[in-house]
Amino acid sequence: MALIVQKFGGSSVADAESIKRVAKRIVETRKAGNEVVVAVSAMGDTTDELLDLAHEVTPIPAPRELDMLLSSGERISMALLAMAISSMGYVARSFTGSQAGMITDAQHGAARIVDVTPVRLREALDDGAIVIVAGFQGFNRDTRDITTLGRGGSDTTAVALAAALDADVCEIYTDVDGIFTSDPRVVPKAKKIDRISSEEMLELAASGAKVLYIRAVEYARRHGVTLHVRSSFNNNEGTLVLNNPGEGDAPMEQPIVAGVATDLSEAKITVVGVPDLPGKAAEIFTIVAKAGGNVDMIVQNVSTAVSGVTDISFTLPKPEAQQVLRALAAEQERVGFSAIQHDDQIGKLALVGAGMRTNTGVSAKLFEALSAASINIEMISTSEIRISVVTRADTLAKAANVVHAAFGLDGDDEAVVHGGTGR
Repeated sequence: MALIVQKFGGSSVADAESIKRVAKRIVETRKAGNEVVVAVSAMGDTTDELLDLAHEVTPIPAPRELDMLLSSGERISMALLAMAISSMGYVARSFTGSQAGMITDAQHGAARIVDVTPVRLREALDDGAIVIVAGFQGFNRDTRDITTLGRGGSDTTAVALAAALDADVCEIYTDVDGIFTSDPRVVPKAKKIDRISSEEMLELAASGAKVLYIRAVEYARRHGVTLHVRSSFNNNEGTLVLNNPGEGDAPMEQPIVAGVATDLSEAKITVVGVPDLPGKAAEIFTIVAKAGGNVDMIVQNVSTAVSGVTDISFTLPKPEAQQVLRALAAEQERVGFSAIQHDDQIGKLALVGAGMRTNTGVSAKLFEALSAASINIEMISTSEIRISVVTRADTLAKAANVVHAAFGLDGDDEAVVHGGTGR
């Protein structure tokens, strides 16, 4: 008997009919002789609606009470899903994050998992029940408060449960048929990938691929959990995310390029006229860190001997930009730079593939494709298996399509997106 952890996102449980369809799939997995644990998100756009409601009541909701509010969405869907399974003649028990033993730190809104003690889940499984767990939430032992895990919280919940219960696989169900070579909403001819390494998936997730969140991929890689990304709308095989390229029924191919990721969620800040002296970059990024800025790409221009100053540009999530701008402005005189520029109309494109390590000419082909399409590059960043570039936001979709085609990733048919939201 295998133990399978399944995660269903908001689009998969958006309404009563969707919940009954998911319940049927869960029961089929149980009928096949498997133990089943399910992590479930809030229905549809419930979390966003609750967040909007909170901001209608007060501009700055108290973090503790906001977590109490937002965690209710998953409790609704877990209870309804358990009811649907019970109506099909199978025993199902639902558990909140705290009941499931999801122990976190005390950071409201973005809590980190510190321990998982799934005692009650194991007891329910031993009793023959299907276990349903509210995703996205946990419990802090010191404060005894409910916490929420932030973006990708339900994915992270599922992976953490799989690791704690030593599950055979963690199935992540979404509204596309697996992981694609690019976002099918941006690149219609994107192809489904059958197998991908966790290393490549980490880079894609970090670069804007929304099918899996980076926290969940990191957790799975650290704890040796195999992920299986599948559609909740059909029984297609999906994509395996493997920690070891050789695991699975067949050796995994190492293509030069695995995929093209796009991201419109970042802004660019340029600090102009920075004295080209040792320690100035450290001062600037200390200010950014204290303001809560999560920096992605950094580019420093070469200064001239005449001027003795340089410009430093960096990207970070748009919601963090204003706080960072205020912090930098407050320290401008002390640090000695001349101006700050802010640009929130940028897009990031990332080319990812393990085969880049052993194949030449990848950068040249990327830049040639963008040049032929008259797309200007503003920033460049690389790792062993990734090349990221920043372009204008309004050219990002075009850039993704031309680069995707240039590397031979286009499929014959357009990809199908069932739910329309990606989650």
